[in-house]
Amino acid sequence: MPEERYEESQLYKIRHSAAHVMAEAMLERFPEAKIAIGPPIEDGFYYDFDLPAAISDEDIKWVERRMKKLLSGRHEFTMREISAEEARKLFQDQPYKLELIDDLVKGRVDDNGNPIAEPANSLTIYTQNNFTDLCRGPHVASTKDINPKAVSISLRPPAGAYWRGDETRQQLTRIYGTAWQTPDELADYRRRLEEAIKRDHRVLGEKLDLFIIDSMVGKGLPLWLPDGATLRDTLERWLRDIQIERGYLPVVTPHLGNIELYKTSGHYPYYSDSQYTPIDVDGDEFLLRPMNCPHHCRIYSSQPRSYRDLPLRYAEFGTVYRYEQSGELRGLTRVRGFTVDDAHLFVRPDQLLDEFKGVVNLIQHVFGSLGMDDFRARIGTRDPDSDKYVGDNALWETATVAIVEACDALGLDYHIEPGEAAFYGPKLDFIVRDVLKREWQLGTVQVDYNLPQRFDLEYVNHDNERLRPVMIHRAPFGSLERFIGILIEHFAGAFPPWLAPTQAIIIPIRESHNAYASEVEALLKARGMRVKADLQDRNMRSKIRQHRRMNIPWLLIVGDRDIENRTVSVRLRSDEDLGAMPLEDFADGALNLIESQSQEILL
Repeated sequence: MPEERYEESQLYKIRHSAAHVMAEAMLERFPEAKIAIGPPIEDGFYYDFDLPAAISDEDIKWVERRMKKLLSGRHEFTMREISAEEARKLFQDQPYKLELIDDLVKGRVDDNGNPIAEPANSLTIYTQNNFTDLCRGPHVASTKDINPKAVSISLRPPAGAYWRGDETRQQLTRIYGTAWQTPDELADYRRRLEEAIKRDHRVLGEKLDLFIIDSMVGKGLPLWLPDGATLRDTLERWLRDIQIERGYLPVVTPHLGNIELYKTSGHYPYYSDSQYTPIDVDGDEFLLRPMNCPHHCRIYSSQPRSYRDLPLRYAEFGTVYRYEQSGELRGLTRVRGFTVDDAHLFVRPDQLLDEFKGVVNLIQHVFGSLGMDDFRARIGTRDPDSDKYVGDNALWETATVAIVEACDALGLDYHIEPGEAAFYGPKLDFIVRDVLKREWQLGTVQVDYNLPQRFDLEYVNHDNERLRPVMIHRAPFGSLERFIGILIEHFAGAFPPWLAPTQAIIIPIRESHNAYASEVEALLKARGMRVKADLQDRNMRSKIRQHRRMNIPWLLIVGDRDIENRTVSVRLRSDEDLGAMPLEDFADGALNLIESQSQEILL
């Protein structure tokens, strides 16, 4: 069941139009400024400017006041088609617009200057009040549709951005804004922004001793500390067990491969810009692997396959490497080396629908277990005007139909987005909304008829005919690093007990209680819990404050009465005091919450 796309919504039009009003105000403040692009984004909009001087807080405040004045003027947004020659005259003092016009004439480009369509015979401009920009819309009919009495607009602090994302080109000033349909929505958005700062995984990752980024090791290459490695290992073990129950077979492949492997798959040179320079080894060229799928294809082809062998489901937590520009790196969510919970299923055509549905069911189970139930589905198809894709048109159509049929059969809400396919086939992405209502693209499933053809993969049917299998690519987490970064922010570092690196800490009141604290530690460890006894020579209250800050679910205080009655006094990380309870009762209750993967910590 298809859903409305954001790009078709009234809110998108409001934000797109507000961006133009902001650009008009900016040009009034800085008449010599050169304008670049200004699209709507998930929670607002932005515009890039080449400014004659640094922008100040006072400039931002002036622009915001001027925007509200302009919005009250009830100016219509009018569209007009013009020729390239007219456009060049109109924007003769705007070099960034002239570059876009040249590219549009050669072949239409997206907001970042990437070609996405055939050469344009005519161009469109939008005008409101005294401002005109090269634009394909859509917009609201008039500024009265974004009246400041009904819609609140707020400018965020400025940021830098390279023209077309190219760090070798001009650095521009990016001004962000946000527009909503009611003041209450803006207030909620501002609250979420403040909360997002508190939940920043880079800050919490350091505070909770989960990971570090070390300059000597390199940007975008996180080092996992013991607690972070425990969190990561818990997720991996959990998914491995689920996969084994569902018939997946573990494989392990190397971190690099001969460049011919990636030329055969098509990853090189199609994505050469995001790959590292090939390494010369004894006259052969090797590449740090950008993808795991070519390796799995070679495992499949290592021996003859019968129709009885299929489906084959190979799974690997495989680390891959991508070149990311320094300015785009961000904690765990944008890195240069990351691990994918990758699996590739080789299936007969008659098995495709059931296997695809099984993968979607697995992804839904993963999200549900982590309390991430708010998600939508996006079917990414290829853009027919782009040359970045490989394979036969008929195979692409077959794969796309298979995904749509599977989504309809599962009753998924989805929308179709051209240009979001992998280069070898269409895909189904899951867009998850976290507790702050931010959207993240996480799990993905791809149907691929092309790589089996490129690697000449075969199986023999019951009539001894050689046929081609279909390949399904899937990754519920996607990048494990990115997924954990999102989890840290989703839970604000307060993980459910089954994920918490340390599930309980035992705190003796005095040194004389240390022996019993160690006994409790040993018993709970024997029951399978991750626990520690804090036997440091420090004040009990300071220990409680420290471990609450570390978001440990259960703090077990032990003193004379606990030794006498074999109890533990349980305090939650929320500082709720549950009082004393028998040690075995605590162990039973805690393990029940852990084994059921509950989000609760209240026993």
